Amino acid sequence: MYLKKTPRKNKNGEIVDYNLAICESVYDPATRISRNHVVKGLGPLSKLSSQYEDPIAHFEALAAHMTEERNAARNSSITIDLTEQLPLTENNLKNVGYAVLKQIYKDLKLDVFWNWKSRGQKYEFSPDQIFRLLVFSRILFPESKKDTYDNRAQFFESFGDFSLQDVYRSLDVFCKHKEALQKWIYENSHHIVPRDVTSAYFDCTNYYFDIGHSDIDTLDINGNPVDEQGNPTAAKYRKRGPEKNHRPDPIVEMGLLMDRNGIPIAYDLFPGNESEKIHMRPIVNRFKEQFTDSRVIFVADRGLNTSDNIYFLNGDNKSENNRRDGYVYGQSVRGASDEFKKWVLSDGYQTDMVTADDGSKVKFVHKSRIYPKKIQVHVTKPDTKRKSHKSVTIDQKQMAYYSEKYARKQKIERDIMIQRAKDLIAHPRKYDKVTSAGSAAYIQNIAFDKTTGAVVDGLVLSLDLDKIHDEEQYDGYYSIVSSELKLSDLELRDIYRGLIRIEDTFKISKSEFSSRPVFLWTNDHIDGHFAACFVSLVIIRLLQAKLGNNYPVGKILDALRSYSCVKLDDKLYQFVFNNEIMQACGKEFGIDFSKKYRSQNEIRRMLRY
Repeated sequence: MYLKKTPRKNKNGEIVDYNLAICESVYDPATRISRNHVVKGLGPLSKLSSQYEDPIAHFEALAAHMTEERNAARNSSITIDLTEQLPLTENNLKNVGYAVLKQIYKDLKLDVFWNWKSRGQKYEFSPDQIFRLLVFSRILFPESKKDTYDNRAQFFESFGDFSLQDVYRSLDVFCKHKEALQKWIYENSHHIVPRDVTSAYFDCTNYYFDIGHSDIDTLDINGNPVDEQGNPTAAKYRKRGPEKNHRPDPIVEMGLLMDRNGIPIAYDLFPGNESEKIHMRPIVNRFKEQFTDSRVIFVADRGLNTSDNIYFLNGDNKSENNRRDGYVYGQSVRGASDEFKKWVLSDGYQTDMVTADDGSKVKFVHKSRIYPKKIQVHVTKPDTKRKSHKSVTIDQKQMAYYSEKYARKQKIERDIMIQRAKDLIAHPRKYDKVTSAGSAAYIQNIAFDKTTGAVVDGLVLSLDLDKIHDEEQYDGYYSIVSSELKLSDLELRDIYRGLIRIEDTFKISKSEFSSRPVFLWTNDHIDGHFAACFVSLVIIRLLQAKLGNNYPVGKILDALRSYSCVKLDDKLYQFVFNNEIMQACGKEFGIDFSKKYRSQNEIRRMLRY
């Protein structure tokens, strides 16, 4: 191994500094070519000069020592006792794949953040060490807090000396700094992957708790939540609401904001019984106040498409005194006004060929118009702070488009519900309000007992043919509405399709990261849990972007989980996995993941970053 000095030049071609790195020459038998491999990046000479009296001499000596150590390892031998017994609790397999996650963690300066937030505090534990354990475990081996603590030895390094109770106490610390943490990550991620916030995507999802009842708030005489001492506090999170999978369990809602590259920006939590429609505004306000002052186009699905949200983002789009961020919302066709539905079904569509996600060419059948839309918005009077309504007319670009694939999907789903509706009409006692969900909408004169949820006896039930016919007219039609009057239909389509990335992020959180059910009960602990989940999502998305978005998250996680080593003797370890993804990570982070054997010191140096 040797010390490589790479000159850094200014615009005039003058050498102003040197980048130092310890390298080795590696021969590739397939190509019969030797190439230089970076073993350890060191940084600029000017920076190292403040740390070492003679950095060149120091690192040349280190390179020579590393060479001697490597050669000694190559010539080492071990003795195996074939009669040796494996102790009952022995586990020599250690994960080292988290080395990649640790580099991103350090690049985000999260260790600096927690050390800064711990300064002057009399914690009996290190928030940074516990946060690392929770984040790396959430990404690679998601479990409950107790199981995460009990299984922490599966990583090659120790995360420090702390108790399980310290893990739970640390959640209060993470909750306290959750908003500052989000801002810190955003500011320190730009040098890892460019952050594009010309468009930002917002959506909500929920996470359930495996408990049988909602939490009950203590209220003051005005109906506002208070704590045990009577002080104002936030409403408890765990409340029953519209859970995505129709579970009856209490839930907590999460609103997530994501940039155009699919990397999370910020999040908020709110009680499960509250409407998501009002919770976009607080996170957008925080984003605009703390993260960026540039104009942003906010993208959301039709559930967030309300008059108040339109006015909040774009004002009346005529006065310069109003806020002038942009919006792109989905629009329900079936739930729209009669005039809008008539326009959707009228002529005027054009067809373009566009590229689908799989690279194939598909038809894009679309039309658009700029329409003076009248909306009713809530305004608060400054003098009385009372809310009132006012009518505002805005210019809005409206686009409708048609998909045969979507039309077939809607017909299949409706036919399933109609068949269930027919069975419900014939056998009403088989169903209740929960089990008839979806199909009851196609039945006339149906009612449910408020106590039991059963279908009320004695009703004359019949299929609602008019409703079925009305729905059939709009099969296959989508609609998008926007403040961006100058955007083309294709541009609108491309911006709106980015929402699928946020839906995929929620899937990663719930499936790969197993973030539900949530096994915590106080708001602060729930907030601390989701702070670690959020950082886990950011890190894996940053890694996916650094690898050129060439690999799905699931395969990246499988590779990092599998990259482990087994102890051969006190100082020697054998690695048991390698694949294309690990080689891509090695190229990106300057780590050689192809070595089959490493000494204990070599592994520690690899993880020292």
